[in-house]
Amino acid sequence: MRSDREQALEAEISRIRALGLNELRSLWHSTFHTPPPPSFTKDLIARFICWHVQEQGLGGLDHKATKLLEGLARGDKPGADRLRRLKVGTVLVREYQGERHTVTVVSDGYVWRDTTYASLSTIARSITGTAWSGPRFFGVRAVGSRPVRGEHAKGLGDAGS
Repeated sequence: MRSDREQALEAEISRIRALGLNELRSLWHSTFHTPPPPSFTKDLIARFICWHVQEQGLGGLDHKATKLLEGLARGDKPGADRLRRLKVGTVLVREYQGERHTVTVVSDGYVWRDTTYASLSTIARSITGTAWSGPRFFGVRAVGSRPVRGEHAKGLGDAGS
């Protein structure tokens, strides 16, 4: 059974869908305080207004969806892994072939052996002599990701030994 609020929203959406183009343009202007884009069709104007009505009645997008859309607007690739944001001052330690490597996160990149690098991958390549994913080499995973099967069993610290 739907609540009174849901029934009222459905009735309002039905009313909006039944409006003509000029009525929709007028409703758009009174809702958004600007005329609708000239290229918007009747259906698209109605969809935007209905979405706005639903947003006002039920709440907007959740935090995760908002962040995704903001990323897409910035040009981020959809579905790309988001690396955990490392805070300035974080120290990454990795032992490779018996030598301990310490990398410090700074505002403009990473410091290793008194030199600032733009990426962890460049540092990993310098350490190993081969192409590595820097975040993987240093054990920095994407937010919410799980370790690769066997990653702990193999011991990332022993890779390349």
